[in-house]
Amino acid sequence: MSKNTVCYNGLNFEPYITKDQIQSRIKEIAQQIEQDCKDSAPLFLVVLTGAFPFASDLFRQVKIHDAEISFIRLKSYDGMGTTGVVKQVIGLNENIQDRTVIIVEDIIDTGFTMKRLISDLQVFNPKEIKVATLLFKPESLKTDVKPDYVGFNIPPAFIIGYGLDLDGKARNLDEIYVICDKDKQTPAPAIKG
Repeated sequence: MSKNTVCYNGLNFEPYITKDQIQSRIKEIAQQIEQDCKDSAPLFLVVLTGAFPFASDLFRQVKIHDAEISFIRLKSYDGMGTTGVVKQVIGLNENIQDRTVIIVEDIIDTGFTMKRLISDLQVFNPKEIKVATLLFKPESLKTDVKPDYVGFNIPPAFIIGYGLDLDGKARNLDEIYVICDKDKQTPAPAIKG
């Protein structure tokens, strides 16, 4: 076990995406959003709790003065796997009719949560809905969700840190860690979206 390995719930995790890589990619995504949304006043709708660190850093990088931020809470994970059932805990309070909404998510895995959220938001007639996710697992996707802004494409391995948790733990790590493979194989590298 390397000195940088962390342990949660008896599972070992090793560094995967550094804080410098995360911050560099966030700056690039912010520039893309500025270009795409320069003539609108987008509402950044953050999916709590995991997306909070990403959303905070991203929102500060976006130089659109009329941009706003709000929060919604959905739950579909239990431990290390998705339950496939989305439960809305905290709802939307803003009027999004004719507005550009940018959903900010920490990770898109199967896509069920995002598909449900987009469907729920479309009822309120927004001008457009865009999706920004820090991490995307294209190999795990089971819906037709296609995020507009992706930080990193990653393989279907379990990860923690920078908002992502294991039973509520590890969200405060400033880097992203991947579960250690029993055979000590190196996980596939994260690729910029």
